[in-house]
Parts: sequence; C-alpha cells; structure tokens
Amino acid sequence: MKDLKEKILALKKEKNAVILAHYYQESDIQDVADYVGDSLGLSQEAVKAEADIIVFAGVHFMAETAKILNPSKKVILPDAKAGCSLADGCPPDEFKKFTDAHPDHVVITYVNCSAEVKALTDIVVTSSNAVKIVNSIPKDKPIIFAPDKNLGKYVMEVTGREMLLWDGSCVVHEAFSLEKLLDLYKEHPDAKIIAHPESETHILQTAKYIGSTAGMIDFVKTDSNHKYIVATEAGILHKMQQEVPHKILIPAPAKEDNTCACSECGYMKMNTLQKLYNCLLNESPEVTVPDDIIAKALIPIERMLELSK
Repeated sequence: MKDLKEKILALKKEKNAVILAHYYQESDIQDVADYVGDSLGLSQEAVKAEADIIVFAGVHFMAETAKILNPSKKVILPDAKAGCSLADGCPPDEFKKFTDAHPDHVVITYVNCSAEVKALTDIVVTSSNAVKIVNSIPKDKPIIFAPDKNLGKYVMEVTGREMLLWDGSCVVHEAFSLEKLLDLYKEHPDAKIIAHPESETHILQTAKYIGSTAGMIDFVKTDSNHKYIVATEAGILHKMQQEVPHKILIPAPAKEDNTCACSECGYMKMNTLQKLYNCLLNESPEVTVPDDIIAKALIPIERMLELSK
C-alpha cells in the first residue's frame, strides 16, 4: 500500500495532475489527495486547479462538474461506473418534461445530478448553500427543487418556502434506522447526533446539528461536546477523526447490517487506490461533456459559486 501511494504521488508530479477526493472516499485515497472536501469545496477547488489533469476521486456527476468548470483540462475518474442514485433517479428527458410543465418556476437543482440536468437549471446548489440560495430567490417566484426530496423538505422547513419537489432520494442517507439510532443513543446519552440534510425527516428530528459534510466537520471541531453519533456516509469519519483525535465518533447505524453496520455508498467505494493509480497511469477513463451542455450547465454552477462567496 505504501509503495502504491508513493507511485501515485510520483505519477501525479510527473503528469502535473491534481487529485481531488470526496470525504466519502476510502481513507487511503483521501491520504494521497491534494484536497479532500464536500461538493461545494470540490467545485471551488476545481475552479482553482492549475494542473493539466484533474483526477476526481468521487462519483461521475462530480467529475462532470469539474469538467464543466475546466473544459480545457483532462478530467479522469478512477472508475467510470461510479454513479449516484440521485443522479440516476433524475433522467434529463423526464426532468425536461417536468420543468416544461411549470414554465414560471425557478429551477434549482442539487449538484448531485447529471450535466444534462444542470443544463436545464437556473441555479445549482449544494447542501452547504441550499438554504442561502433559496432565501435569495424573490418570494413571489415559485421554485422547482430537484432531485433530492429530503434535502428539499429540509430547505422548505428552514426557509418557510413552498417548493415543488422532484421525487428523488439518496440510498445512502435513507439507509439509517431510526430504531437502531435511538437504541444507540440510549447507550450513549452523552453523545450529540449530527446529520446530513439528505437524511429522512425522522432522522433529522433527532439531530442537534444538521449540515453538509464540511459543516459537520466544522461543528465537531468547534462544539464543546466530546462524543458524536454521525448520520452520513461513514467515509467522513476518517477526516473528522483527524480533525478531532480526542473526541469519540460513532457512525449512525443502517437498517441493514453490512461490513461496518453503518451506511456506506457503494458507488463511492468503487474507487480504490489501485484504480486511482491505473487511471493516472493511463489517463483513463476520461470524463467528457459535450460543448453545448458545458455552455448551458456552466451558467447555474457559476451562479452558485458567486452566491457562495
């Protein structure tokens, strides 16, 4: 493993590449990345990228976003099959019919969607900035929010805005068991439950803090408590523990027992250190987006980045 990491770092230097990794990637990948972050942070880093090659250790829609922001650079992904249940659940042709049926609505899409869906959008959001951006829309403008209905419901509750929601959800964040979570909390009554807003409402109602992956990390760093039950994809625990080595972090339990009894994204975990090395060595698989889609999708992404400053 050490040899492989050294080979990756040497190749990265040789090819003038930058490695961007999401918090949900396996810990070995996070350790060799130049930047580890959430969707907003990764988008912001992609804009700054001065490398010739962007290696995106995440899922396909994230690599597409990096390509849209860097059309002249080569963007590669360790595993081309690393998709997303949210993106898959919002096909562009069906979404176009949906938006065409409501032409007076401002179309807001969560970044977890395809480039084609972004091209049908007025403004893109992440879980970090969704509330702020929805609040920036004039009160008299009706809103479509897609594709995550759970994030949409959370934003509606916080902002008081009615929105027309696309019926999509994240399989990872819908995998938490309320019953097991409450049992776990009984074992650790001194813990604070923190949750990602893609989780179902009944999970969010138990949380002392709701926020993006980056927001959750910031919370445990600044909060005075010493123990947390963390309701998001378990990959976040690696970076979070590095930031607060003196605190106790417990993954929220999933409905189904799996390798860690927590909720893991099978798509995120398709990327491995070996695949990362192979993709950098061969500069493949490459992520491409048609020029006309880049031109249209860039506008709502740039609006998001401007509003996120």
